[in-house]
Amino acid sequence: MHELGIKLGRVLRAGDLVLLTGPLGAGKTTLTRGIGEGLGVRGPVQSPTFVIARTHPSLVGGAPLVHVDAYRLGDAAEIEDLDLDFDGSVVVAEWGAALAGERDSWLDIVIERPIGGASDGSTPGANTAALGSDDDDDDDDLVEARTITITGHGPRWAEGAIA
Repeated sequence: MHELGIKLGRVLRAGDLVLLTGPLGAGKTTLTRGIGEGLGVRGPVQSPTFVIARTHPSLVGGAPLVHVDAYRLGDAAEIEDLDLDFDGSVVVAEWGAALAGERDSWLDIVIERPIGGASDGSTPGANTAALGSDDDDDDDDLVEARTITITGHGPRWAEGAIA
C-alpha cells in the first residue's frame, strides 16, 4: 500500500482529489502515508479520525496534502464547513464519497480485503492490483493481499492514473 501511495504521490498535483474507500484496517492511512512521501510533505501522516482533517505542508515547494477522515461527517454541508483548499492542495479523503461533487475530476480508490473465499469484487474496466500490504497498524507481521481498484473520473484522469 505504501509503495502504491508513493507512485500516486509522484503524479498528484494541486487540485487533485483522491477518495479512499475500504473497511477498517484495509490500508487507507498507509496508502496516504505513501502519497505524502511521494508528494514530499512534512509528516508523520497519521489518521485524522479525531480531528477530521490534517494539513501536511510540502517540504519541496509542491502542493500540501490535506488528509480527511469524513467517516463522522453527516453530509456535504458538514464537509463544506471544513473550508478545504481544493485548488491549492492534494486532498485525500477516507470515507469521502460525498466529496465527489466538489471537483470535475477525482480518483476513486477502493481497497478490499478478501475474507474467506470471497471474490475480489473488482470493477470491470478499472485498474486493479492485488498487493501484499501492511495493515493501518503498521504491524509488519500482518501481511495479507488487498485488491485495489482505481477509477479516474473527469478530464484530469482521462488517460489513466499511474504511468
